[in-house]
Amino acid sequence: MKQEIARDASRDRIKTKLSGISFSEIPGQSALFTKYLADPFSLKSYYPNVVESPIDIAGYIPTALAEYETDRDALCNSLVEINAVLGSGSETMANIELLRRDDVTAVVTGQQAGLFGGPLYTIYKALSAIRLSEELTAKGQRTVPVFWMATEDHDLEEVSTTYFLTRAAELHRAHYYPRTYKENSPVGNVEIDGDISLVIDELFAQLPPSAFTSDAHTLLDSSWRKGINLGRAFGETIANLTSRYGLIMLDPLDPALKRLSSPVYVQAVERSDEIAARIIRRNRELEEDGFHSQVLVDENYFPLFWHDDNGGRNPLRKVALGFYGTKGQKRQFSVDELHKMAEAAPERLSPGVMLRPVVQDHLLPTAAYFGGGAEISYFAQNSVVYESLGRPVTPIFHRQSFTILEPKFAKTIRKLGLKNSDLFKNREAAILDWAKENIDLETAGVFSSAEETINTELNRIDRRLALIDPTLLDNLAKRRRKMLYHISAVRKKTLLALSRKNGNAERLITELYSIVMPNGHLQERSINVFSFISKYGPDFVELLYKAVDLNDKRHRILEISNE
Repeated sequence: MKQEIARDASRDRIKTKLSGISFSEIPGQSALFTKYLADPFSLKSYYPNVVESPIDIAGYIPTALAEYETDRDALCNSLVEINAVLGSGSETMANIELLRRDDVTAVVTGQQAGLFGGPLYTIYKALSAIRLSEELTAKGQRTVPVFWMATEDHDLEEVSTTYFLTRAAELHRAHYYPRTYKENSPVGNVEIDGDISLVIDELFAQLPPSAFTSDAHTLLDSSWRKGINLGRAFGETIANLTSRYGLIMLDPLDPALKRLSSPVYVQAVERSDEIAARIIRRNRELEEDGFHSQVLVDENYFPLFWHDDNGGRNPLRKVALGFYGTKGQKRQFSVDELHKMAEAAPERLSPGVMLRPVVQDHLLPTAAYFGGGAEISYFAQNSVVYESLGRPVTPIFHRQSFTILEPKFAKTIRKLGLKNSDLFKNREAAILDWAKENIDLETAGVFSSAEETINTELNRIDRRLALIDPTLLDNLAKRRRKMLYHISAVRKKTLLALSRKNGNAERLITELYSIVMPNGHLQERSINVFSFISKYGPDFVELLYKAVDLNDKRHRILEISNE
């Protein structure tokens, strides 16, 4: 069901400014991820087909085409049905027809079926794939963008919450957990009940009104409605936002796609022990190189899940030589039984995180994949799964990454004299650093003088004790640390008081951080895109699209300006 938001001439007045910051300057990023961004060729043993820039992937395309064996017509027939149900537009249908040609590849990305489309990075992923497919096509390599809806995942709690910016510039937590949910059900199959309308109404009561708010409300009402499942609601939302760019939506729960996936399932069953052993070795190699393993695997690991008669998705583990079972060993299967199931009833199986990319690239002639930092990390692990199954390792790139700054908060940043790097500290550290920069010289001098004097006198005591009884030195060292700690604590309280006294700096920074680092994470991991669509209209997506720069690997600050 397609419901578009009306466009308005006011969109021409939306101006933007872009700046950036290296991910290495943002706390909490993994060493493997930042290394991959800075020097990808140094990690070639983990990413065999790595290239410097997304556009350089053209050199890998002949390999992707030569190794692709799936029936394109069968694939595209399923994609036509999936996208017709989701209300995808003519541009998408044209791309599906293009994909039938044996010289066409796909740029792929994907995400779980998050509430109301999930966090902002979902749309960033989609636009990254769209832009690369367009750039490759412009250079003579016909390519289409594909979005893999991770509908098979069964962690409903992970996708049931999203956040919005309220009219009071605070966070509104939208949460929806259907009463119809059955434990371990794939999220894509969970049916939406009537409570969803209450969640939507409550949400829009909190959003700032604009010329686009009513249409945004109608769009969510039309996609997130009683009686359909979460996978379809999510798919309709993303299709609506990206249809003009021809993005193809793919639902791996589709029965025909399950049948096409069967050969990979069969191989995974046959080589499950080898897969587990190779991932374990790879994890050890990563740790020896100073990196961490994104996904923990042990010798009883099995790469597939089993779907029971009630629709539950259950992990399988090795319970004896040649036998695999569910948790508590309620069901056990021999290798032969799993092999037959993979051939005759593949709908009863689904891939785990280490196998899913291989299934994806069996179904699609994938030239490249766009993922987040965590996905880049686990691609270093599952490259050995590709190799175990005799398949080329698909190159991965980091999706585009933004923090959206509206005029009010850009003004706060200028008023307080903050830099880009200041925006991604924790809130208290940002307040203290601001206060240190703005403290009067006399007060700062008092603390510095006190510390200097204490250290000088303690050093005199230290030298005297060394002569009298050296065993007393440890006791003095402990007391020195305590004294300096208390001085530091008083300085901290003074700085916080200064921030409150001088222009409400503490309040302004706290308000800024609730938007820039909501819940202590980058904005893109929490805030929903409809926070901005309801305010700026559907052309907000076009604004993001124009900001995409595949050669810029930084996290970028996109400032919206009224000027």
